[in-house]
Amino acid sequence: MPYWNHEIETMDPKDLRQMQSEKLVKLVEYVYSNSPFYKKRFDEFGVKPQDIQSIDDIGKLPFTFKRDLRDTYPTGMFCVPNTKIIRFHASSGTTGKPTVVGYTQNDLDNWSESLARGMTSIGLCQDDRIQISYGYGLFTGGLGIHYGSEKIGAATLPVSSGNTERQISLMKDLDVTAVCCTPSYFSYLIEEAERTGCSIKNQTKLRIGIFGAEPWSESLRKRIEERSGIKAYDVFGTSELSGPLFTECAEQKGMHIWADMFLFEILDPETNEPVKDGETGEMVVTTLSKEALPLIRYRVGDLASVETEICNCGRTHPRLMRLKGRADDMVIVRGINVFPGQVEYVLVKFPQVSPHFMIVIDREGELDRMIVQVELVDMASDKLDDFYKLKSKIEHEFKSVLGLYAEVEFVGHGTIPRSEGKAKRVTDKRQY
Repeated sequence: MPYWNHEIETMDPKDLRQMQSEKLVKLVEYVYSNSPFYKKRFDEFGVKPQDIQSIDDIGKLPFTFKRDLRDTYPTGMFCVPNTKIIRFHASSGTTGKPTVVGYTQNDLDNWSESLARGMTSIGLCQDDRIQISYGYGLFTGGLGIHYGSEKIGAATLPVSSGNTERQISLMKDLDVTAVCCTPSYFSYLIEEAERTGCSIKNQTKLRIGIFGAEPWSESLRKRIEERSGIKAYDVFGTSELSGPLFTECAEQKGMHIWADMFLFEILDPETNEPVKDGETGEMVVTTLSKEALPLIRYRVGDLASVETEICNCGRTHPRLMRLKGRADDMVIVRGINVFPGQVEYVLVKFPQVSPHFMIVIDREGELDRMIVQVELVDMASDKLDDFYKLKSKIEHEFKSVLGLYAEVEFVGHGTIPRSEGKAKRVTDKRQY
């Protein structure tokens, strides 16, 4: 069984727990001294650094929320001066403002280390050629996997997303052995390859796929593996934590969480109490090693479970099982987080439409399709051309705010269901 860092990856669980305690104590002192945000939050919560002596005291600390990142935009939560920041990434926010994450060199090194461990655990090494078909840029997917791939010494193809015909050609011509992208895009890639007379299974050397950035199921994994002949592995990360971080190992029974870098809690979202090992709850993460933007008890919003039983691969770190959904209204479309609040933010700019809307997510072939049903309330003109112009303007604004194309479908006033409680804004028709 290959290991990237055998000593850490197989460390005795008791020693890991002690390491977490020591790192947590130092982290709390660090953020209290270097982050005005956390000093204020701790003081408001009535907790001082000396109150935290081990990870048993984690419950004494306040939670951090995504809205905190937006409220302190752009760098109000950072713990280092700008001179130590060597990378920025950003993700879309519910009001059009992105959440900005900064990295020191040590942060990037740890990010690469995390992925190097994961990639090695599924059998990738310097002999491989890894095609990265996640988007590059402010989105963390492409560059995150990229540096992990280079760290293990593999030949790296930074193809980014799109241009499917070229993706297939490069895969064949350069003897690519691993691909990293969303599972829906790879399913589409298989389909397009077959349409042009190319068999991924028989005409390429592809053997491994690392798929994430959107929900997918065991049934989709099996379908991908049967159609392509590869082994398909899950990967997890969020832009606030560092993008892609953890992969499954060769056992395909959960993604190994590197406990020397992160402290995971799985809490009942109603009571905020820990659930039992293996039970589903909301994921709450504390970053134990980040310098630029450490996060204390960050409520990710994903519903998941964690297994602490030692894996058959020999790694002793906990395993994050397949995500079960969201504790909030966020949906993931083509690897991009979409919040109903973002849609509302766009629509209020247009007086011709009401604030009532419905997001409909479906699959067209193997790719996600997002439709926003919008009520027309004030359209002075009855010319068809004016309707198309309004539709185009709203769709253009969606693309700017969401980072992806969303089709606008006009419906009559009063068509969208009203609710006295929490409005239902999303209908997800995808089958996983």
